Amino acid sequence: MSAELDSPDASTMPSIGLSEILAPDLSVVFCGLNPALSAVRDGHNFSNPSNRFWRVLHLAGFTPRLLQADEERELLQYGCGLTSAVSRPTKSASELKRQDYLSAAPVLENKIRKFAPANLAFLGKAAYAAISLRADVEWGRQPETFAGAAVWLLPNPSGLNRAFTLTTLTEHYLELRLTM
Repeated sequence: MSAELDSPDASTMPSIGLSEILAPDLSVVFCGLNPALSAVRDGHNFSNPSNRFWRVLHLAGFTPRLLQADEERELLQYGCGLTSAVSRPTKSASELKRQDYLSAAPVLENKIRKFAPANLAFLGKAAYAAISLRADVEWGRQPETFAGAAVWLLPNPSGLNRAFTLTTLTEHYLELRLTM
């Protein structure tokens, strides 16, 4: 196989990104920075085996069993949903700029107003810092709301983010779950 077929080019990927897992009145919508190229290729959110999202959700008690990426729609049964701040897939979220988040913010705001989750949990600081125009944001619950939802900042579970151990990630996610 050629390298072209092995590594999808962002310009050939759908601009809308992955399917969102949303329904009205969820307890929490987890908001990733943007889809990974591998997730778009696989057709499922957080599909890279190095991503710890599914394991952390289970360990923090959001799901009674460890879900796999291809079971993502089951999140709705547990009052959870998924979306992305920016729909454009990239190899690494570091490819996104502040303007990408600002440009995508109105779409995200409309979506959150429409589905009205109780909580919106940004996975990583970059999107919320850009959207809120705050350079210094801390992990955990934020003092303001976004489109009517309480805002949480949780560490990104990406396999590229090794600044957080599985235990530390789980503690942050558990803090949110215990408020629901």
